[in-house]
Amino acid sequence: MSRLFDLDFQLIADAGLMIIAIFVLFLLASYLFFNPVREMLKNRRDKIQGELDDAAGDLEKARAMKAEYEEKLSKVDREAEGILAEARKKALDNEKHILDEAHAEAAAIIERAKKEAELEKQKAADDVKKEMVVLASMMAGKVVSQNIDTRVQDSIIEETLTQMGESTWLN
Repeated sequence: MSRLFDLDFQLIADAGLMIIAIFVLFLLASYLFFNPVREMLKNRRDKIQGELDDAAGDLEKARAMKAEYEEKLSKVDREAEGILAEARKKALDNEKHILDEAHAEAAAIIERAKKEAELEKQKAADDVKKEMVVLASMMAGKVVSQNIDTRVQDSIIEETLTQMGESTWLN
């Protein structure tokens, strides 16, 4: 009897036994080798995912810190600008104050100079009056020495005063 593909019971039994042995070996290899490798790959994948999550969190923290530092930097810039503006304002106020004091002092100096000039003018007028009195005394002495009557004496004094000018006497 000729067999198709040379199939006999022994061959089928050997093939079935071999399939069962391969399946058992596959289960055993899967349990002993593939599962630990799968577990190791899962752990590695979880670790990598955790590191990526940590990196994303760190990136968010870094962005938040960057924004905070930029805000602080802009606040410092604004404060510096405010301080500079206040310093400029104080300098301008100080300049105005110094100029006002200088103007006031100049006005006081001018006023003192005017008063001193007025005093000198008054002093000169007083000196002229004194000289007029001395001159009038000398004239009176001359009049007395010549024994002129009082009418003549009064006319001489009036004449002298007229010659000197009434404006000089009144100043």
